[in-house]
Amino acid sequence: MTESPNDGPIGVFDSGVGGLSVLRYIRVLLPHEDLLYVADSGNAPNGEKPPHSIRERSIALGGWLVDRGAKAIVIACNTATAAGALRDRLALPVIGMPPA
Repeated sequence: MTESPNDGPIGVFDSGVGGLSVLRYIRVLLPHEDLLYVADSGNAPNGEKPPHSIRERSIALGGWLVDRGAKAIVIACNTATAAGALRDRLALPVIGMPPA
């Protein structure tokens, strides 16, 4: 049986554990979806980092999620301002958080 592209998890990443609230909300809205969460605490905080550094790290995290079969990616932190860069590189939906 061939796996459908929609069978993969929704990938969610944040620069720390703050995105767990986003993950919980996704679980409420989409209870039957598989979710894959990455808390990039080792590279946090992003607030003081230059935008190009945040974009590069976000692209790496997005690639990691794609390598694990993600069918969509949610950037669960508003400091990860790389949604546009990920959308340009990935052939799947990328959902970013609006700035606070």
